[in-house]
Amino acid sequence: MKTIVHKHPLAVRWFHWINFPVLALMIWSGILIYWANSVYMIGPAHKPLFKFFPQGFYKHFHINHRLAEGMNWHFALMWLFAINGFLYILFTIFSGQWRYLLPNKKSFKEAWLVLLHDLHIRKYAPPQIKYNAAQRIAYTAIIVMGLGSLLTGLAIYKPVQFSTITALCGGYAAARAEHFILTIGYVLFFFIHIVQVIKTGWNNFQAMVTGFQVIKPSAKKTSQ
Repeated sequence: MKTIVHKHPLAVRWFHWINFPVLALMIWSGILIYWANSVYMIGPAHKPLFKFFPQGFYKHFHINHRLAEGMNWHFALMWLFAINGFLYILFTIFSGQWRYLLPNKKSFKEAWLVLLHDLHIRKYAPPQIKYNAAQRIAYTAIIVMGLGSLLTGLAIYKPVQFSTITALCGGYAAARAEHFILTIGYVLFFFIHIVQVIKTGWNNFQAMVTGFQVIKPSAKKTSQ
């Protein structure tokens, strides 16, 4: 007999599914802004070895000369991103969900064991309640990254009005670099997150849509 196990509250699912497209659109609009002054590269300025992004990328996706459009979308989505994140943090605090999310003193050691298990080097994964140690670290890190993106974004957007934030970021140029590095972090998180969802199968994805998982009975019969 199949068992239904409730996993994700409605609020968590809403915050998740709002945040995912908002962040994706913010990254896209950020690329439109980045086109106007693509300063980040690997190698000497006169002959870079790698640059974000090659000119062919902009031409293929018709990104050229869309700076104003990118800025309008980016700043409009910023409010939705900030409000959604703020409400999510409030929910985790008052609902007690933070107990499942925050790493503990064993998390970093157990995260390494989770990685070894995912790589099929270790046979058994460490015990978990709702999220494993690697998920706890990743989900907490993404919240910190969200706060960092908001602060560095304000420092770039209004460096004079938010001069204190700009100074804390190390200045305008540093804030811009930090904002860009955080964006790369989101892309890596998205990639790993999607790979993990595919790896764990449909049941895990369904839980983030419906809020519950359907657990099938073990094929192994118990002796009477």
